[in-house]
Amino acid sequence: MDKQESNIDFLAIGDIVTDAFIRLKDANVHCRVDNKECELCVRFGDKVPYEEVTVIPAVGNSANAAVSASRLGLRSALVANIGDDDEGKECLEWLKKDNVLIDYITTEAGKKTNYHYVLLYDVDRTILIKHTAFEYKMPDIKNVSWIYLSSLSENSLPYHAEVASYLEKNPSTKLAFQPGTFQIKLGTEKLKDIYAKTELFFCNLEEAQKILNNDSKDIKVLSEGIKALGPKIVVISDGPNGAYLYVDSEVWHNPIYPDIAPPTDRTGAGDAFASTFTSAIALGKTPLEAFALGPINSMSVVQYIGAQKGLLQKEKLEYYLNNAPADYKVTKI
Repeated sequence: MDKQESNIDFLAIGDIVTDAFIRLKDANVHCRVDNKECELCVRFGDKVPYEEVTVIPAVGNSANAAVSASRLGLRSALVANIGDDDEGKECLEWLKKDNVLIDYITTEAGKKTNYHYVLLYDVDRTILIKHTAFEYKMPDIKNVSWIYLSSLSENSLPYHAEVASYLEKNPSTKLAFQPGTFQIKLGTEKLKDIYAKTELFFCNLEEAQKILNNDSKDIKVLSEGIKALGPKIVVISDGPNGAYLYVDSEVWHNPIYPDIAPPTDRTGAGDAFASTFTSAIALGKTPLEAFALGPINSMSVVQYIGAQKGLLQKEKLEYYLNNAPADYKVTKI
């Protein structure tokens, strides 16, 4: 079948990366008194032992989302750029295993596929990142139901204008936006056309504060601030405090889904939540129904190293929802 002959339910756009997870055992975490900023510390100028290294290809916010959507039954594709190296080839093969369409992934000669180092200590991680400056270009794709836009590199501003133009020309295509580090740094003015076209918006509380330049921890204040930029539905996560959904001028809260075992690695928990929510909407669920499903996939992902191994099939996701404890419920606040 020609790649244009069938609808794409979920088109993820964003950088793809290989992650090398290095589990440290000889380190310390130093935090300020208010715990607002913490530092991972190892001995300087010394040999520091580590426990193990696990290399996982084809990850990154958007790649994770594409895999999540595919496992939940959507026809999923990824728009990304890779280098003509072994890591790039491995990323393509990895995505094909999860039935993610790779027709729109561009290989650039002479460039290296993004490669990050993830320092694991306890259940959290610090990521050393380096984004290759790729030549981004929005492909001409027809019949796309949802675009899921996330992390891109610093040189991607013109690319965002292409995405916004695509959405203008294809008004039936809806946008979910989970901004990455550089997209947040670009600021809301430079990305105003993207914010204006956004149907679903995802970030955590600290990111919302940065986006709005507002230190408030009031979820309604932050949600209304984000909504004023354009997004119709706003979801803000707050770590162990759960997540908040702002829709139709109402704020809803959902706790985290109880861990079935102690967490192994929190990488990809936010991607799992946002992509599951978006996929559920694409599958016809209401925002409140989608909101109940998101934390379940996050819970599953943190049971494993890496952002994709724990992503659930639709049947398992619904099983956990149907067997949730009584105190796991969405409530209006």
